[in-house]
Order: sequence, then structure tokens, then C-alpha cells
Amino acid sequence: MPTALRLLLALLLLFAMLGTGLSADKKPLVVVLATGGTIAGGADSDTTTIGYKAAVFGVDRVLASVPALAKVADIRAEQVFQLASENMTPAHWLILGKRVNQALKDPAVSGVVITHGTDTLEETAYFLHLTVKSDKPVVLTGSMRPATAISADGPLNLYNAVCLAGTAEARGKGVLILMNDAILSARDTTKTNTFATDTFRAPDSGPLGFMQLGRPLFYRLPARAHTLATEFAVDALTALPQVEILYGYAGSNASQVTSALAAGAKGIVNAGTGNGSLPDGTKAALAQARARGVLVVRSSRTGSGVVTRNGGVDDDALGFVAADNLTPQKARILLALALTVTSDPLRIQRMFDTY
Repeated sequence: MPTALRLLLALLLLFAMLGTGLSADKKPLVVVLATGGTIAGGADSDTTTIGYKAAVFGVDRVLASVPALAKVADIRAEQVFQLASENMTPAHWLILGKRVNQALKDPAVSGVVITHGTDTLEETAYFLHLTVKSDKPVVLTGSMRPATAISADGPLNLYNAVCLAGTAEARGKGVLILMNDAILSARDTTKTNTFATDTFRAPDSGPLGFMQLGRPLFYRLPARAHTLATEFAVDALTALPQVEILYGYAGSNASQVTSALAAGAKGIVNAGTGNGSLPDGTKAALAQARARGVLVVRSSRTGSGVVTRNGGVDDDALGFVAADNLTPQKARILLALALTVTSDPLRIQRMFDTY
């Protein structure tokens, strides 16, 4: 192609971009919502990675640790909470969910990044996965080492999360978790190790992809419905129904069920042994709870695998719900949201099979 023709085509492309309000160096606008956590944590020594104090630095300090962000996105930052994530509650989720939906309504915003402590990051992510009403990217990230530590993992995690949230490739994939270069679906992912930087994994399905040089490489898509395809809406909610998790073990009995009912539980998730199995005493107590209108979900303490409906327990006869492969903590979230829509166990089972 002659040089003059190449120049003409380049000029035409430039004029077309200017006519649509775009420019060759246009950066995405990413909203960063900070909630505290280890990524904002500090210690007196740069070799301290245990026993530090979480959530001591504000979002401006966290962002300042990654100067390269200015090259990849325009940032609009907000400190929503300042807490260690073990203190995160459903009330915080409702505030955060409403804030995320509000941010994504702005046509100028490409995506949202949430910095979060790792202890309950997977729970916040799954709640948002079920309640965000946009196909724009929402990415949660954090760190296993405080900001003051040698080789702190937070800065690169944050850089990759902002890059990911600003891409068109991340749209329509639900809420994502970005940790240790891995792109993970909020539904599938759990924290698997107390200290390792690669702690977040999806035991049954693996990551969706990976970040490389600030760009996502996707290899699979989420299989279950999420975000715009769910029936859950948080904008009008002021609280979630109380759902308790009970833990199965050799010798477990009805006492946990009795305590949950006394505390006012509207739903119970039993983290049973194996395939969500129930000892006779616990099963009888849960059947009584169900007769009183409390919804019961059978999950497993194993950490992976499917809890089969009517697998060893007659869920049809007892009116129980099987959790599929959701961990107990995620089954609790789905059950709480389901109870804002219906109290029919068969409809709730459909939700567990869908989401």
C-alpha cells in the first residue's frame, strides 16, 4: 500500500474516533471502592507478614503504591469501609451492593474494583455476583501480605484488577476475583490456605483465565447464571433474613439446631460430612425445624464436590434443599437472598441448580 494512502487512512480513522468522542489514548474510567483488609494493612517491620494490623491505610495511600495505574486507567476512588474482613456483615454487603450498582449506572464508568480483606472476600464477591445489575466488570482483589511487607502482593493484584476491570473482555462474566495473576469466578472460588499468596482457588473448575502484561487471557466462561440474569435485587432491601451454618462432625447432634432456632434463624445450612450426610439426631431436629417453616439446605464440609439431591437423605420427603457444589458459606448467601423472594423449597432448589 502506498505511503500516501496509508496516511490518508490513518487520518480518516483519527477523524472517525474524534467524531465519536474517542481518542487514540483514551483510558477507561475505573471506580475503586476500598473496604480495608490486608491490602491496606501495616506492621512495624517489613518482614512481618503475620500479626500485622489490617485496614490502617486509606484508599489514596493504597493507590499511591501503584504509580503505573495512571498509565492504564482514570481512577475514581472511594473509601466505603475501613475494616478487617472478618468484621464484614450482610449489612455491609447491602451498602456495598447498592454503591456498586450506583457506580455502574454512570455511562462513563468502565468497571469497578473492590479492595477487600481475604478472609471473607469470597462471600462478598458471591453476594455481588448474585445482585449486581450490570454486565460491566466488577473485580475484587486483596492481598495476603500487608502493604509494608517485603514482596507485598497487594500492588500487583491491584494493578491487574484495575487493568481487568477496564477491559471489554471482562464484560458479561459476572463478578470476578483477581489474585496472584489468576482470574476467578466469584461463584467457584474459595480461600484454601491461611498464608500462601495463591490461596484463592476454584477446586472444582479452576480459574477462568490469567492476567499477562495487564491483559486478560480467558480460557472458559462461567456456566451458571449471574448478575443481570438473577431474580435478586438489593436496592429495596434493608436487611437479609438470618441464616445460620451448622457444622457436621462425628458425634454432632441436635444441639446446634436448637441454638439456631433459639437465635431466630429463618434458614439453616448444614455443613455435613461427605455428601452432606446427617446423623439421625441432627436429621430429626432439622426435620422439626423444617416443619416450623425454617428452610434447610444440605451442604458439605469437604470443600469441593456436589451434594446430590436425595443422595443418602430423602430431600423430597423432608423438604430439604441440596447445595450442589456451593460451599456452606456461599450456600448461606444464596439461601438468604432466596428467602427474600420465596419460602418454597422447590423454588429455592431451582435457584441452587441455576446459580
